[in-house]
Amino acid sequence: MHALRKNRPLRRIVLAGAATVSGMVLLLSLKPHTSPGLAVGSAAPAPRSAASAPAGSGGSSGSSSGSSGSTGSSTSKSVTGDTVQTRWGPVQVRVTIKGGKLTEVTAVQYPRDNPRDQEINSYALPQLRREALAAQSADIDMVSGATYTSTGYQQSLQSALDSAAG
Repeated sequence: MHALRKNRPLRRIVLAGAATVSGMVLLLSLKPHTSPGLAVGSAAPAPRSAASAPAGSGGSSGSSSGSSGSTGSSTSKSVTGDTVQTRWGPVQVRVTIKGGKLTEVTAVQYPRDNPRDQEINSYALPQLRREALAAQSADIDMVSGATYTSTGYQQSLQSALDSAAG
């Protein structure tokens, strides 16, 4: 008679349990494949200049605010909102207002240090931009799966709109 048959049921239970645990460990250790060069789907890539470089250090939320007055026309105004520090990195937006209407929202800073950040922001930033342009305010819906970026985006957008109004 085979060793795992009726005379040793406890051994059979132990081996089945060990096989199940081993299978679960192997399954959970698999990592999804991500390509290192995912393109971020924002309107324009954020330039890395002195104005948009992240602050060296600081623990405060909403650390820097910049405003560039007119962009050539007296009815067109471009304003950069506060940099909002999130768990995954800084978020900052720039708005353009023409004739009292929000015409453009661009993410100047956002988390993009790893492929996962790039993947999340490639779908979150265009959605947040569309929401802001449609709402004409910072009262926009969060993007599922990008809560920290959405919160930072809303706060920076609100500070830019406040600066433009004042």
